[in-house]
Amino acid sequence: MRHVDVARTPAMQEDAAMRIGHHTITWGGVVGHPAGVTSIKDLHYLSYGSVIEAVREIGAVGYEGTEVFDGNLAALAHTPELLLDALAEAQVELVSVYAGANFVYADVLPDEMARLRRACELAQRFGASRLVVGGGARRVSGTTEADYDRLGAALDAVDDLAADHGLEASYHPHLSTIVESPSELEALMGRTRIGFCPDTAHLAAGGGDPAALVRRYPDRLKHVHLKDIDLGTGTFLPLGQGDLNLADVLAAVVEAGYDSWLVVELDSTEGSPQEAAAASLAHLRELLGQLPARPAA
Repeated sequence: MRHVDVARTPAMQEDAAMRIGHHTITWGGVVGHPAGVTSIKDLHYLSYGSVIEAVREIGAVGYEGTEVFDGNLAALAHTPELLLDALAEAQVELVSVYAGANFVYADVLPDEMARLRRACELAQRFGASRLVVGGGARRVSGTTEADYDRLGAALDAVDDLAADHGLEASYHPHLSTIVESPSELEALMGRTRIGFCPDTAHLAAGGGDPAALVRRYPDRLKHVHLKDIDLGTGTFLPLGQGDLNLADVLAAVVEAGYDSWLVVELDSTEGSPQEAAAASLAHLRELLGQLPARPAA
């Protein structure tokens, strides 16, 4: 169970690069740094629990990779060995770093971009290869077409910033932003070249079919977040415990030619984060093993 290589199951011989990671968010949930209330440049996402404990338990379950928030890396900037040693001991790769911003307010955008530059610097320092961003604020007065223009232009700048630091960037549609529904995603995607990171539960909660949206943007697929959801209550759940057709999502991912990281990202759980992670991994392995092998080239 130590090395997770779903490609080695009989039905997946052609998917040699498909690997599985888990976000540290489940260990403590997500908060924002309070300094950000009065200083936009300091408004990081943070996982409130110990990322060191999370990495150890993620590795013990059998995951190969992990994703962390920019704020957790910022908190470890002066003691990077704490996380780097934990990653090495757990045999877990830091795959990606998650950050976000409002993006639609011209006056604060330079401070937001400075913070995202710092996130890229930290991601590079800690060995990540990907930057995932969410955002696009909903105004009290309502969203305008110009907001999508601003968001698209800002995300292009993020894409450039990430590339400057050797990272691949992708955008994560998210509840509470101006990119929740399929029509809102459509409004954005033609305005930016940044990659697409589908989150199965957020897309479904926004009224979309996650598999259909992956098939709608196959050439933009650069990263994948997987979680399940009870659509009646809106509760996020471990894989296989909710209402989503994850088998179809994975089929769509394979059809798109994507053969890289699948990251489980469960915001919280009522029980043990490690047990929830184990349940998701078992279900994901089962689904991947049922996929037909790709035809030989």
